[in-house]
Amino acid sequence: MNIPQELKYTKDHEWVKIDGDVATVGVTDFAQGELGDIVYVEVETVGETLDREEVFGTVEAVKTVSDLFLPLSGEVIEFNNSLEDTPEKVNSDPYGEGWMVKIKIADESEISGLMSPEDYKDLIGG
Repeated sequence: MNIPQELKYTKDHEWVKIDGDVATVGVTDFAQGELGDIVYVEVETVGETLDREEVFGTVEAVKTVSDLFLPLSGEVIEFNNSLEDTPEKVNSDPYGEGWMVKIKIADESEISGLMSPEDYKDLIGG
């Protein structure tokens, strides 16, 4: 199971990479494995400011559709447009080319509420 040490995690299986006041968000290796083959990623919230744990989009796999929850409050400033044509990047490279959105963090104090790699590993029984 791939759980990069430099990232933060949520109980909803999103990963977060903090770079100043911008956070890049995607789904974890565990999540993409549970979902199966991802066929569509929909994010229509670019330009919107959302609260932590609000739905920012959905991911559709062969078996199911799953909501995506914002790990931190902020404005969705970018969507990974390459996922429109190649959503399978979420399966093949969830921590790289398969990233989903970038958000401008509204409240940096929320970062402390994210899970460490060790806590996330415990959550998924790793």
